[in-house]
Amino acid sequence: MRMVFRWFGKENDPVPLTHIKQVPGLEGIVWALHDVPVGDVWPLDQIAEVKKHADQYNLNIEVVESVNIHEDIKLGLPTRDQYIENYKLTIKNLAKYGVKVICYNFMPVFDWVRTELYKTHNDGATSMFLEKQQIESVAPMELVKTVSYDNSYSMPGWEPERLKHLAELFKLYEGVTEEDLWSHLQYFLEQVVPIAEQNDIKLAIHPDDPPYTVFGLPRIIKDRHDLSRLVELVDNKYNGITFCTGSLGIKPENKLEEMIKAFAERIHFVHIRNLRRYKNGDILETSHRTEDGDLNINKIVKTLHEIGFHGYARPDHGRQIWNENCRPGYGFYDRALGIMYLWGLWDAYNQNYYYRTKLKLNG
Repeated sequence: MRMVFRWFGKENDPVPLTHIKQVPGLEGIVWALHDVPVGDVWPLDQIAEVKKHADQYNLNIEVVESVNIHEDIKLGLPTRDQYIENYKLTIKNLAKYGVKVICYNFMPVFDWVRTELYKTHNDGATSMFLEKQQIESVAPMELVKTVSYDNSYSMPGWEPERLKHLAELFKLYEGVTEEDLWSHLQYFLEQVVPIAEQNDIKLAIHPDDPPYTVFGLPRIIKDRHDLSRLVELVDNKYNGITFCTGSLGIKPENKLEEMIKAFAERIHFVHIRNLRRYKNGDILETSHRTEDGDLNINKIVKTLHEIGFHGYARPDHGRQIWNENCRPGYGFYDRALGIMYLWGLWDAYNQNYYYRTKLKLNG
């Protein structure tokens, strides 16, 4: 397992690389050019600048999250072909600077959704919270008014330019079905996967978060069935998965350890986090520790160890603790704690493997 850490850049992230490099076992940053408009080609000089900065701290830039997909591609509009060509050029440019994995998603309009960014825990820490009833009760046009005036739904990873055109986007998606979205994803992958393979960059789709329909928009990467369909669209190891325990774990019927084993060869990137599920469908993000949530992080890490996972992993959304001034979900302190918890589990499994192997060799 190769540990990496999401970082939003010198201008956008309060966490400096001087801190990140001090986390034991951390190899690189998970980054993006957040100021490049979605659909544009990522310029070589800007990629080079990120690499130059990371090199100063002996951190690699091998994982990008995300090269976002233009809405015209998701909608299947005639203009999608130019945006797909731009995507191919971006892949080629990233390959020149050693990028090995591109995480992306195919969620219409929104990426991940939460209803509260600073839900207070009993111990005073805060984390992100999803109130399912609130999501289900907000009509799309009411949401447009909310976002337009107070930006209360804005979160890390969202594209500000999309928020300015919500009404137009909702109108464009009227009548777009899940089958339509699958067709548009296949069209995209059939063109970009060969380019990714030629440049030795693995594409890793992120599951929908939450893994169900929101605001009437179709969602297609929600469970084991969807992941099976995804890998079959283009049967090539460069068409792979970002296995996000928090996104998939929202649905209790998603058996995460079984899914890891089923898609072992296609999992190129792992996001590890924990959460608390409530009977009414609400979700509260917790510490990474198994006992603090409803996901068995212990067994998840053990399964990754058993399949011999050598891909990239990062601690996902953490809590805001110790009065840290940080992006919601992306503070330094709790994610660093999460890494050490994950390494503790991994080291224990390494020791168990060593002693089992030694016993076998000694008869």
